[in-house]
Parts: sequence; structure tokens; C-alpha cells
Amino acid sequence: MLTMTDNAVLVIRDLTAQQDVAQDGGLRIAADTEAGALTIELVPVPAQGDQVVDTEGARIFLDPDAAELLNDTSVDASVDDEGVVQFGFTEQE
Repeated sequence: MLTMTDNAVLVIRDLTAQQDVAQDGGLRIAADTEAGALTIELVPVPAQGDQVVDTEGARIFLDPDAAELLNDTSVDASVDDEGVVQFGFTEQE
């Protein structure tokens, strides 16, 4: 199952608060299997079939393909000096 670093928890909670995402909202990660990429967006509720990962109030919703792809992975987040958020994924050991 996907886990979050402390930084990711803080960044996701801050993003959802700043963007006025609903209390049940969070960050949705979906796999675009044709493009070989992940899409990340803030959403008010998970989509039907999404796996919900909730760590200290930071919520990530994974579509089934992303959940399979990111199983046993940890997500980290950072914000640069210009406020740009970057997410990174590493395998759990």
C-alpha cells in the first residue's frame, strides 16, 4: 500500500486547505496507461473504485491502475522557492 512521508502529509494538507477542497477531498492519482504517466489533481471526493489512503488527514485517492502501480511505494513532496509542488515516488524497503 502507498505510504506518505511527513513532508507529503504536510504539503497535501496545505494544498487541500489553500484550494478550498471539501473536507472529504484530497489528491487523486490516476494512471494513464497509454501515455505511461500519472495524473495528479485535487478533487472534492474520491471516484468510485478509488483506493483511499489517509495519513493524519492528508488524503490520496488512487484509481485501480495507480493503486497497483504504486503498491509498496512511498510518496514524498517538496515545494520550491516559487511555490511549485513536486511529488516523488520511491520503493519502500
